[in-house]
Amino acid sequence: MTQTVTRRNEEAAAPALLRGWKPALTASIGAFIVRVDSFYLGTADANGQPYIQHRGGPPGFLRVIDPRTLAFADFSGNRQYVSVGHLAANAKAFLFLMDYERRQRVKIFGTARATQDPAMLRATRVEGYAVEIERVIVFDVGGWTANCPQHIPRRYSEATVVAQTAALRARVAELEAENARMRQNRRPE
Repeated sequence: MTQTVTRRNEEAAAPALLRGWKPALTASIGAFIVRVDSFYLGTADANGQPYIQHRGGPPGFLRVIDPRTLAFADFSGNRQYVSVGHLAANAKAFLFLMDYERRQRVKIFGTARATQDPAMLRATRVEGYAVEIERVIVFDVGGWTANCPQHIPRRYSEATVVAQTAALRARVAELEAENARMRQNRRPE
């Protein structure tokens, strides 16, 4: 009896979990997606055992193909192939995207598959990023949602920190040069 009640509760809760999830990507979510430089890919094996793997690259490596399709080049990595093995047995997948700087996150569920289609390999190649592409992961969007920024810590990329501190570093260099000149011109007492 308890097992039956639990299963009914789970079945009743499943649609509630997806309330507010949108079936197709919007332009603003597309802009968010191409801005991120990393995300987490969740997969599960044939028995439902979950696994999560970080994927990273330059901003824009996760491509919006159309409002229902994403794709990314699967760069050569640790050679474990757990995610690819899971996708071969169970296409259900999940993407978790986080922008710490802007305190935004997006969750996307759907199905995914690995391909070595030459057209997809070309479509996901990142100009100026010289790494080996082993395959492309094509992600068919089932739904997505964006969450509030509560509890997301602010973190900044190296590029952002460099850009934001450029004027400060220039001023420090200017003051150090002035200090050196003053020391050089100082008369002994």
